[in-house]
Amino acid sequence: MTALPRVSPAQLAFFGSLLLSLLAVAGTVTLAKDAARYLYVSQQIVEQGPRVAFELFSWPWFSLLLAATQRLLGISLELAAYLWCAFLMAGTCALLVAITQRFVIGSGYWACLVVLSIPAFNHLRYDIIREFGFWFFCTLALWLALRWLERAGWLRALLLQLAIVAAVLFRIEAVLLYPALVLCLLADLKTRQAWIRLLQINLLPLAGLLVAVVWLLSGHALAQERVDYVLSLVSPQNFLARFDLMASRFAEVALAKYSADDARRIVFFGLLLTLISKFVALCGPFALTLLYRPGWRGVGEFWHKLRPMAWAWLIYFGLLLIFFVQERFINSRYVSFLNLLAVPLLTVFVVSFARDFPRLAKILVAVSLMVMLQNVVSFAPKKTHYLEAGAWLSQHTHPADAIFYEDSRLAYYAGRGYPYMPFDREQAMSAEQAPNFRYFVLIDKPGDAALQRWMAQQHKQVLSRFANRKGDAVLVIGD
Repeated sequence: MTALPRVSPAQLAFFGSLLLSLLAVAGTVTLAKDAARYLYVSQQIVEQGPRVAFELFSWPWFSLLLAATQRLLGISLELAAYLWCAFLMAGTCALLVAITQRFVIGSGYWACLVVLSIPAFNHLRYDIIREFGFWFFCTLALWLALRWLERAGWLRALLLQLAIVAAVLFRIEAVLLYPALVLCLLADLKTRQAWIRLLQINLLPLAGLLVAVVWLLSGHALAQERVDYVLSLVSPQNFLARFDLMASRFAEVALAKYSADDARRIVFFGLLLTLISKFVALCGPFALTLLYRPGWRGVGEFWHKLRPMAWAWLIYFGLLLIFFVQERFINSRYVSFLNLLAVPLLTVFVVSFARDFPRLAKILVAVSLMVMLQNVVSFAPKKTHYLEAGAWLSQHTHPADAIFYEDSRLAYYAGRGYPYMPFDREQAMSAEQAPNFRYFVLIDKPGDAALQRWMAQQHKQVLSRFANRKGDAVLVIGD
């Protein structure tokens, strides 16, 4: 009898990831907000050409990819998006396992378990987001970087930089990999070989700088909305001004005048601890292994063997802190890249814990498998009322009608695109803005007395109400 071929950990991670993505997408009824936006931009590209992309979105490369896929294969944009996201995620998981195996011999299947069950990025499998491409090409670049650091070469450096460029086309934050790689070389700059490597890794940036100079000298301007936004975020002047404003407001609201001088320190460490706590929480059940002291011995080896990932983790953590101060919010979607970069190190903790506590390790495996399913299978009521409301709007309103959508997905499902609303619900219902709209499509808030008073004042009524099994509802309000 012929023996079945042995499945490697990387292969298991790849195909296991595809299966998990299939389970996650199978339970999806409505798109998330960003997904609807990307698909709408893609549809406009298909209908009007690629030039419209930058008019609708400042960084539309993902939408351009979806539009090109639709034209090439003739499949729906939604299917193209789900396929790209699933395969990019599967590739990311396989690469992470391959990197971890190089770091810790014999850790492949443990790495596979961590990669497929850690909530940080697995709980996003149902979504259509640019992060999937960002994660894949960043991980590919790091995998290539480790090989390039072992054995330099112009071709390897070029492939590495092309992977970074591809990641940047999904999310511009991927440029952080360049300083991470440069920092990896700083300790060896006393040697001629290190300087050659520094030139190799900066080949494309130098070429881009040369092209930019020629472009400027020819009388053109360099301006890109997304690039300008990122530069404004990392501007030290803007950062310090925002941080001082945050600290002063915190001191006014929450501190006695005798502690006002400590406001900056309190705010800084509060933000720092918030980021760290989110990172730990997104580790899921594997966070418990971080309490096991012997596992921390692997930190030094992680820094030595996987320097690009270690530097990238520190730089990205700093970027998140800057973003937190500038925009005054942070979410798990942004923090998840920290957990992705830490997968090899987290696997070290898990392997060390499993080696010393084999019985508890079996419980950890069982819990991890349950979390793996929890990440992709949801029994919560679906947003079917969004689909019903969209169908009603499509039949009972006209495209020329002025409609305020509290959630632009309702317009998407009504076949009315994905409109950008420059103001929120309260502003739209104000005396200045309300006369500009014929219909208001709002998320129902049970017991909202203010809404009832507003409808009475504006002589409006609920034209239709759509609810799901949970009782979440959408109201269509008009004359």
